[in-house]
Amino acid sequence: RSDEVTLTVSDPRAALSGSPQTWLTEGDPVTLICEVKGSSTGWTFRWFTLTLSSDYRYHYDLLSDSSRGAGGNYTVTSAALKHTGVYVCTAEREEPVYYTQYSNAQLIWVTGVSPPVSLIVSPSRTQHFTSVSLSLSCEDQSNSAEWTVRRYTDRWGLEDCSSSVSGSQTGSSCTIRDTRTEDTGVYWCQSESGEKHHPVNITVHFGVILESSVHPVTEGETLTLRCLYKNTTSPNLRADFYKDGSLIQSQTTEMIISTVSKSHEGFYSCKHPERGESPKSWISVTVSHSGSQISVLHTLSSVLAVCPYLLVTVVLIFKCCRMRGKYLLYLFRLIE
Repeated sequence: RSDEVTLTVSDPRAALSGSPQTWLTEGDPVTLICEVKGSSTGWTFRWFTLTLSSDYRYHYDLLSDSSRGAGGNYTVTSAALKHTGVYVCTAEREEPVYYTQYSNAQLIWVTGVSPPVSLIVSPSRTQHFTSVSLSLSCEDQSNSAEWTVRRYTDRWGLEDCSSSVSGSQTGSSCTIRDTRTEDTGVYWCQSESGEKHHPVNITVHFGVILESSVHPVTEGETLTLRCLYKNTTSPNLRADFYKDGSLIQSQTTEMIISTVSKSHEGFYSCKHPERGESPKSWISVTVSHSGSQISVLHTLSSVLAVCPYLLVTVVLIFKCCRMRGKYLLYLFRLIE
């Protein structure tokens, strides 16, 4: 009788991962990577977007340019609004024949310069306590379409905001009466035609939370961060504040950045020695177009202001050269 040998049979699965930053602005590059764990050869890949129909059924739409991912990488060199979506992939091989199931989902969001609709969050912050009421509504300046609040969460995937255990939809507004940690995810406004605008990353946490701006901060504006705790008479905590994991301010009730610049963009959190640490929130900083215009106008006005002085200087130099030439000619004639 021989020694025992353990035989392990694995079920090949497609795994999808994305670039470090899948929250993009128009023109940014992005790459999605599909692979079969533990088996790297003999596979070809197909790419799909996950959509939700009006009857709340999932549909997997094969990408028309799925050939971009023939080698396991699906790359978009210049992202456009149309690339916003939930992506999945599958893998298949001929010998031996095998087809994997759909991979995990990866959300990619591409934002434009000025979306026609805004997602209003109340209370106005990205992190929220558990067991409270949370309201989200789509505000359309042109009133040209009916909007629905949709979301993507790790627990429930792609669904309407009202699909939450205690959620309800009224017109273009959604209310979650009793928030849970499972409500953490990305929320956005979607029209009947499928347009998606203004995503907000909402985090629901049972302990310490960070109070920060819902919308991106524009360069030159003031950013205020606070550390909050629910079960206390004074919710503002004296805490340490962190950016990208590094301590930037100690034991204060709030952190104020008076003039925000692009360098302030990053992940922020706060930590209290007894209450605990908040989740991380991404603070996005946008470039001020009006500031750029002012800078250009200032440069032009400076150039125009200097022009008269330059002109006078050139005329004087010209006259001096002429006078010098006449003087030299007079001296030559005297010498002759």
